[in-house]
Amino acid sequence: MKKIILKGRKVCGGCVEAEALVTKETISGWGGIDPKTGVIIDLRHELAGECFAGKVLVYQGAKGSSGWSGQFHEARLNGVAPAAMVFNETTTKIALGAVVTRVPAVTDLDQDPTAVIETGDIVKVDGDNGIVEIIKKNR
Repeated sequence: MKKIILKGRKVCGGCVEAEALVTKETISGWGGIDPKTGVIIDLRHELAGECFAGKVLVYQGAKGSSGWSGQFHEARLNGVAPAAMVFNETTTKIALGAVVTRVPAVTDLDQDPTAVIETGDIVKVDGDNGIVEIIKKNR
């Protein structure tokens, strides 16, 4: 079992360990996700049909309008939010989205998390210290 540690910057505190769901693409909130189910509904997205509920969502960043944070807030209220968020591109909408989702979130990592982490890896996100630990899935 191989363990990799990435160091970054805290967006939201907390610590959680869960399975990763990874995309190199940005994610649209409004029209891109279903906040009732946690499923990515943007048919042009590489994760279309995948559910992020309870997973560490690893992605490039947010695209679209300020509705992004509202959609992820609603997902939290419906019990289908990601367990944590790890992303590359920090914007005000993604920072607000992480805050209202109330999950550990880390950005500005020393390596591109979308290149290091694969869907199915077990990831521990320590938002308090800006650390992401990856246990690679045996492939």
